[in-house]
Amino acid sequence: MGRRTTKLLSGLVVLALAGAGVFWWLTKPTPWNEAHWQGLGEPDLANGEQVFWAGGCVSCHAAPGAKDDARLVLAGGRALKSPFGTFNIPNISPDESAGIGDWTLAEFGNAMTRGVGKNGEHLYPSFPYGSYARMTAKDINDLWGYLQTLPKSSNVAPPHDLPFPYNIRMALGAWKLLFLTDEPRAEVNTADAKLARGQYLVEGPGHCGECHTPRNALGGFEPDRWLAGAPNPEGEGRIPDITPGSRSIGSWSASDIASYLETGFTPEFDTVGGSMVDVQKNLAKLSPSDREAIAAYLKAIPAL
Repeated sequence: MGRRTTKLLSGLVVLALAGAGVFWWLTKPTPWNEAHWQGLGEPDLANGEQVFWAGGCVSCHAAPGAKDDARLVLAGGRALKSPFGTFNIPNISPDESAGIGDWTLAEFGNAMTRGVGKNGEHLYPSFPYGSYARMTAKDINDLWGYLQTLPKSSNVAPPHDLPFPYNIRMALGAWKLLFLTDEPRAEVNTADAKLARGQYLVEGPGHCGECHTPRNALGGFEPDRWLAGAPNPEGEGRIPDITPGSRSIGSWSASDIASYLETGFTPEFDTVGGSMVDVQKNLAKLSPSDREAIAAYLKAIPAL
């Protein structure tokens, strides 16, 4: 091999290493600094419980088949099938070994809003931190406090079952560069306190877009089709369009939507079905004003 060829190959290796270093720097996990989670005071447990129900924590983290009070045991273990593989939902009870009882508020908050795990690893967006990124530090603190009051579980969920290349966590940094944002999903009049609250609940803790918005091939939202309906991420069927132009709820009034979220009955006296059953049960525990805010927001977003 000639000297010129050797130098060329050496240069290419250096460029490749430099490129890898830049890629790592751009895509490494980026938690909030410690100051973000300081000075929040004692958690407001009543508000934490409301955030808990708005976020639908039991819908994923309760043990499969759990009923009534057993739903508050956040043992995990549910298998969430997707086009990218099977995600096994973890235990988030306050158990110090199997759950998140030995986490700090900062570790919990960074998982919720930055998709960064306790050990500094990227988390998969099957955990909807892309929506939770909009949550306030106060609500995270209050939720954290409330979770500590729930029963412990020693259940250990299995690891995710993902094929290559989806099992490469480093790639999630690139996904975050493309899709992780805390910017609003839709334009509404945030000078209206009810609309601002509805936007926060729907786009943030309620994470409605995770099911109701279609995604591209990389699993990111199609931003111009916010809440326009999407294939069921867990199997057959389709999650409906819930914009004002939809066939499902487009003709409903805001009071119809708020009543549906409270009672599970449509204006035609049909009942909630499918995966929405759990969602409706959770939202029924919110204050009437919060359900009205959600309804107002759903009537104010663009019709598609």
